[in-house]
Amino acid sequence: MLNNLIDRIKLSFRKDKELYSSLYAILGFYPRHIDNYKMALMHKSIMHRNSKGKPVNNERLEFLGDSVLSIIVSDYLFATHPDMPEGELSKVRAGTICERALAGFAREIKLGDYLYLGRGEEKLEGRSRPSILADAFEALLAAIYLDSNIEEVSRFLLPFAEDEISRILSSGHTADYKTILQQ
Repeated sequence: MLNNLIDRIKLSFRKDKELYSSLYAILGFYPRHIDNYKMALMHKSIMHRNSKGKPVNNERLEFLGDSVLSIIVSDYLFATHPDMPEGELSKVRAGTICERALAGFAREIKLGDYLYLGRGEEKLEGRSRPSILADAFEALLAAIYLDSNIEEVSRFLLPFAEDEISRILSSGHTADYKTILQQ
């Protein structure tokens, strides 16, 4: 029994060390609070529960990350495009923070490789599903925010966002899919 516990602790430590190294390669810094990052990578299909029996997954972090993402992209657009009207700013922001774009950002850093998924989601190729990748990317932003500050999140996020904004503006396609469908 004790050897089994020691083996599990060693395995957990090895996985944490690997995760620290992977996060450093992705983020450019070592996380201080690894548990937030683990949670950011934990899809609800894993069905993990804490000591109080409550589900543990990335949904709450995704909620926070969505707001952090929106403020950073909004601030960037506001500062870099002083002559752009509010409606256009909103359309460019929507295109920058949509599921397709976020899933693309997640693919660039191979975030799917690090996700904790349940067996069913694993079989359904959840690691490449856009909605799961986009949600995990938002949760990762929240983990960075909680671990450091909004400036660190900006440093990490803006290279992705700037490329997407440039793509949107150069294509002349500032309408999001919902707007196009409504029109």
